[in-house]
Amino acid sequence: MSTTAWVVVAVLSGFVCFFVGVFYRKKVAESKIGTAEIQAEKILEEAKKAAGAQRKEMLLEAKEESIKTKNEAEKEAKERRNELQRMEKRLIQKEETLDRKGEQIEKKDEQLQKKLASVELQKAEIGKLVEKQQAEIERISGFTSEQAKAYLLSTVEEEVKLESALLIKDYETKARQEAEKRARDIVASAIQRCAVDHVAETTVSVVNLPNDEMKGRIIGREGRNIRTLESLTGIDLIIDDTPEAVILSGFDPMRREVARIALEKLILDGRVHPARIEEMVEKAKKEVDVMIREEGEAATFETGVHGIHPELIRLLGKMKFRTSYGQNVLKHSIEVSYLCGLMASELGADAALAKRAGLLHDIGKSVDHDLEGTHVSIGAALCKKYKESDIIINAVESHHGDVEPTNIISVITQAADAISASRPGARRETLESYIKRLQKLENIADEFKGVEKSFAIQAGRELRIIIIPEEVNDAELTLLARDVAKKIEAELEYPGQIKVNLIRETRAIEYAK
Repeated sequence: MSTTAWVVVAVLSGFVCFFVGVFYRKKVAESKIGTAEIQAEKILEEAKKAAGAQRKEMLLEAKEESIKTKNEAEKEAKERRNELQRMEKRLIQKEETLDRKGEQIEKKDEQLQKKLASVELQKAEIGKLVEKQQAEIERISGFTSEQAKAYLLSTVEEEVKLESALLIKDYETKARQEAEKRARDIVASAIQRCAVDHVAETTVSVVNLPNDEMKGRIIGREGRNIRTLESLTGIDLIIDDTPEAVILSGFDPMRREVARIALEKLILDGRVHPARIEEMVEKAKKEVDVMIREEGEAATFETGVHGIHPELIRLLGKMKFRTSYGQNVLKHSIEVSYLCGLMASELGADAALAKRAGLLHDIGKSVDHDLEGTHVSIGAALCKKYKESDIIINAVESHHGDVEPTNIISVITQAADAISASRPGARRETLESYIKRLQKLENIADEFKGVEKSFAIQAGRELRIIIIPEEVNDAELTLLARDVAKKIEAELEYPGQIKVNLIRETRAIEYAK
């Protein structure tokens, strides 16, 4: 064969092989597609079967749940029906009981009406009998009804007085047996309540000297040094036989403080002459001004009150040098501020505003020596001047009852001021009020019948009363003592307790001649 024939045969063989390969691959692909379709149909069939089974299970569960819910609902409905039936039975029983009781009440009402009618008839008959008996008794005794009543009352009154006096005496004897134990408890309680700072009112200050020779230097030649110091400070210097001490006397505590600081500086410096005195007094005044400002700031910091005008803070500091009945005014204001805050917190009011009102309520006392008017009106004017709120102004105006309080803060301030001023040991009485109290005590006793003379002794802790023996007997003595004590309690204010001691003495005097 020629080469061309071989080439043709080779090409034909290649075509044959290619078509055979293509045909084979097509058959393989078709077989795979058929297999995949069969598997897909199997998966779909299995999925349908699983879905059908799951659906059946869900339907069964739903049916069971609905049956269960239905059973529970039927059970609950049945219980409610039973409960309603029981309630209906009880209501019917109660209604029947009420009907029976209503019938019984009607019957009793009828019986009462009959009894009342009968009682009225008997009352009328008894009244007639009483009138007849009264007329007969008046005829027999010779007394009218009013005269007999007065006689009986006077007789019973005497008997009751005697019996009550004996009874009171018996109670007092029993009370004395318990007195010592109770007295200890009362004293212990009073000591605990009085355990607070107390600043006494004073008009003198004492400056210690290193030696007595310094007295001559303070006096100076022909007294020029002491005159200069007194004229610059307005304070009297008392230089007497007291060893190594000079007494500063004056009513103004600020002036006394200036004089004390200046004198102490002069003593330390050793140079005492008029020019040096003037210089030291000026320095002392500046130190006191700084002290006043620091005291005011310390008071606001201590109470937690902020935003006060600087001038009001300075006036607060000045109150350190003021006392009222022996109580330091600044300490009193701080205490009132604390009390106001506590009470406001308990009552649900503004505690910060209450503290501010308590701290400023006596601000007028810092300048009431320099301005006309009461410390209340001066304090209100100062608060208005330095733009305090209307609530604070009303609290200052009303804390002594001069003006009606218009808010709860004012009422709290009024109460706190009274508590701080009246607590035991806070204040002491002046000599004038003390003497008036003793006179009032004696006047109360002198008002009673049968009192010859009374004496207030032991600083007003005992009232000794001399009784006229012909007018008051021994039985009436106990009652009189009790009446005097009751009147003292009602009309007089006093610390502690007052012993009422009645003395009745009968004397027979004769002279042998």
